[in-house]
Amino acid sequence: MERLQKILSQAGIASRRASEELMTQGRVTVNGAPVRELGTKADPAVDDIRVDGRRVKSAERPRYVLLNKPKGYVTTRSDPQRRATVMELLKAVREYIYPVGRLDFDTEGLLLLTNDGELAAQLTHPRHEVARVYEVKVAGVPDAHDLSRVAKGVPIDGRRTEPAHVEMLEGKDDRHATLRITIAEGRNRQVRRMFDSIGHPVDYLRRIAIGPLKDPKLKPGHWRDLTPGEVAALKRSAKPVGLPKPREVAKAAASNGTTPKTERARTAGSKVGTTRPKVSTPPARGGKSYERRPRRP
Repeated sequence: MERLQKILSQAGIASRRASEELMTQGRVTVNGAPVRELGTKADPAVDDIRVDGRRVKSAERPRYVLLNKPKGYVTTRSDPQRRATVMELLKAVREYIYPVGRLDFDTEGLLLLTNDGELAAQLTHPRHEVARVYEVKVAGVPDAHDLSRVAKGVPIDGRRTEPAHVEMLEGKDDRHATLRITIAEGRNRQVRRMFDSIGHPVDYLRRIAIGPLKDPKLKPGHWRDLTPGEVAALKRSAKPVGLPKPREVAKAAASNGTTPKTERARTAGSKVGTTRPKVSTPPARGGKSYERRPRRP
């Protein structure tokens, strides 16, 4: 006997959290009776388990797909407005996979899709702090003060964003600047709203890394399966905060020119989270650099 939400996630229906929502909405039935109570157990080999009237099949083999999403596609399995979805780029994939997180309609870059509900839940939960790296082209040229604000955190919907790493890249002119930003949150349109808050709206946005995952050779609209090594590294990177992060995550971030978010190492004689690492911002035009400490949670 297994918990229903675990059965649904293993079958690739949805993550555990999303499966719990399906249950509370009365969309899950066991032997013809709706089940709304979280924690209810069932046996997929014996019980008739259905979601929206469709029988849940036994768990498929885990599938992990990395897609370079082009602009103009919705990150969902189906869209009520009948816009093109990322699933149209993955017609050769027979397993029931779904996107992990979202990329906006106008945003390009790496997107992970899987039927591994447990991993999907870990990658999208804030406490796991899996770094996402973006290349951003903004209107105008932010100065050091603007970038310091973004690095320190800006208010969005009444809540300040977590510390980020921001780096100015080459190729700026009087009208535009290109930057690289690393965040470990996944709030709605977060990167765009962060730069809107400093008066430099985003003209172009592309995600170039998800934790240890990156592939600069993967063309827009193309996809590939993750290697076993990539799957293992991704799972290690999704450890909860407070546990040591694997070295592979730090190396992957360093190779992208980024700084991973705060590591709260558990060492002998020290308390978790007592060390507050510095968050660096790019040098100012005068050549000075600034280092700020993130606010306490």
